[in-house]
Amino acid sequence: MGDSLLDNADLNAALSQLRNEIDDVDTALVNLLKRRASITQRVGELKRQHAMPVYVPEREKQLILARREQAEDEGVNPDLVEDLLRRIFRESYQSQHVNFAKVESDIQHVVVIGGKGALGRVFVKLLDSTGYTVSIVEKNDWDDIDSVVSTADMIIVAVPINKTVDIIENLPSLPKNCILADVTSIKDKPLKAMLDKHSGPVVGLHPMFGPDAPGMIRQVVVVCHGRHQETYVPFLEQMKLWGATLFESSAQNHDRAMSIIQVMRHFSSFVYGLHLHAEDPDLKELIAFSSPIYRLELAMVGRLFAQAPELYADIIFQDASNIVLLQNFADRFNNAIRLLESNDKASFVEEFKQVSAWFGDYAMQCLLDSKQMLLKADDSHLLRGGS
Repeated sequence: MGDSLLDNADLNAALSQLRNEIDDVDTALVNLLKRRASITQRVGELKRQHAMPVYVPEREKQLILARREQAEDEGVNPDLVEDLLRRIFRESYQSQHVNFAKVESDIQHVVVIGGKGALGRVFVKLLDSTGYTVSIVEKNDWDDIDSVVSTADMIIVAVPINKTVDIIENLPSLPKNCILADVTSIKDKPLKAMLDKHSGPVVGLHPMFGPDAPGMIRQVVVVCHGRHQETYVPFLEQMKLWGATLFESSAQNHDRAMSIIQVMRHFSSFVYGLHLHAEDPDLKELIAFSSPIYRLELAMVGRLFAQAPELYADIIFQDASNIVLLQNFADRFNNAIRLLESNDKASFVEEFKQVSAWFGDYAMQCLLDSKQMLLKADDSHLLRGGS
């Protein structure tokens, strides 16, 4: 016979004992995390002293593979172990980057135009924590711009898209070897404006992360070369020490890609939001009826409308060629509607297969990656009390 059932008193006592054991293990986990954080801080200090990057992808990959193998040997879910480690890594990187090593170069004084803005603050914080002399210029400081830039080794223009070219064109004469850079999400027009304005070093940068990012660790920065690359290479190396991965591109290729990545997605989300508003469904009911994947998709649309409309208007309206791209999308959408109207399932399946073939192996990678994101999204939903 199997074990006999416990009465209520014995059951509660047994559960209490097991819960106490779990509490002991959880307490030990917290203490281990504290110990690990102390070690990683010392690692960060060593890296700073020897000008080493905080983020080393190869080391992270090796560590995860080793712990996954250990988990399998111990009968522990390796996916759980990897999830925990990645979350711990993110915290670890932040604890390591209080102070960064400074790349040796002639760059000492950096002026950030728009340094009090969302993205400008990220650069100001990084520069300041690394030991650069940083000056911030805002609209109210423009009367003093001549004296501020007269001693600048580098100027970073970090203003909204619709103001970037105008700001560049209205800069005073800059020191001959001063590096002029911008960090907006379009590159062709600002890069041309900088090359026309300044005869010295010029580079276009696009940090591929939002202003809510705590820094550059694990982030991508696109680099569009302008003039005198050898002069600004030290700053590119500085961004690597900050944890960034650099991706080089021409300004034209960058803007073409961003039209698809940014403009199409933002405009599609805008129209979907308009449609939801016009249909006026019960939002709480929509959320309650949505599986994790649909809640995540709805969250991406809702995220757009939690931010400043002017920002997205600037992104979508900044280039007239975006209209052609969006019109092509509308034509393909209407063609798909016609398949539905004609009940042409065979054509739908054939076109589906063609798109699947275009995605290739990346489609399966998306399926695997999205499963992990959905688990996290579902956990967050439950923590907030569901709908």
